[in-house]
Amino acid sequence: MSLSNLKKKVFIQAQRIVPQQQLSRVVGKVAASENPIVKNIVIQAFKAQYGIDMSIAEQSDALKFKSFNEFFTRSLKEGVRQIDQNESSIVSPADGAISQIGHIDEGDIFQAKGQSFSVDKLIGDPQLAAPFKNGEFATVYLSPKDYHRVHMPFAGTLTETLYIPGELFSVNQTTAENIPGLFARNERMVCLFDTEIGRMAVVLVGAMIVAGIETVATGKVKPTGRLELNHHQLDLEKGDELGRFYLGSTAVVLFEPNKINWDVQFKANSTVVMGEALGHTI
Repeated sequence: MSLSNLKKKVFIQAQRIVPQQQLSRVVGKVAASENPIVKNIVIQAFKAQYGIDMSIAEQSDALKFKSFNEFFTRSLKEGVRQIDQNESSIVSPADGAISQIGHIDEGDIFQAKGQSFSVDKLIGDPQLAAPFKNGEFATVYLSPKDYHRVHMPFAGTLTETLYIPGELFSVNQTTAENIPGLFARNERMVCLFDTEIGRMAVVLVGAMIVAGIETVATGKVKPTGRLELNHHQLDLEKGDELGRFYLGSTAVVLFEPNKINWDVQFKANSTVVMGEALGHTI
């Protein structure tokens, strides 16, 4: 076994062993701390580790944030990201990289290197998932250095949110290639919409040491260990903020069959920014 493969194996096994939920909750308490010494140390270390570009942030002085969470979910300067104005465009919900993008094959969504997961398990309810069988999907990975607010890929009316408890594996490329059904196993918030082209879903997937998921309809999620379905009637335009992550994670976007085409230049590992057109309605 090569050294590289050994490191990957150790990384995966470590995630199976560590108490994911407890670790994430402890990190969450530190991230929420408004103690100036604590939050400044954590912010400075994080900035140095990941090379955070504060020049595009509305508040460019990282130490002026009240907590690490406030720093991490920072807003961007007006005009830094442009929402594609073509009425037919489907835009990236976040800054990050395409993990995978393409067609949902008989209810299966491709994950990586022979790994896939079912849309039923991702959505958590076969009836709610039914419209997306044989539809289209895009999975966008937000790394720790990225802007961590998630926006609407297309205009729609939020009709349901479904919180699904689960595990908290890391969601980087290594785990995507080695953890079966990763995105359908982790804790997540499913957001379902009615749009002019049919049903749309945006699934916010949690990850290890992610201290929380928040949506504009539910506020910050309080994990309860049980499924929580809520009904809404909230109209959101393309580019409107939908939610945010407290530390890095993934957003999965789903559409019904024969409604959209993804632009051919986008594939696994393509870098994207929020508001950039990923595809168009048919």
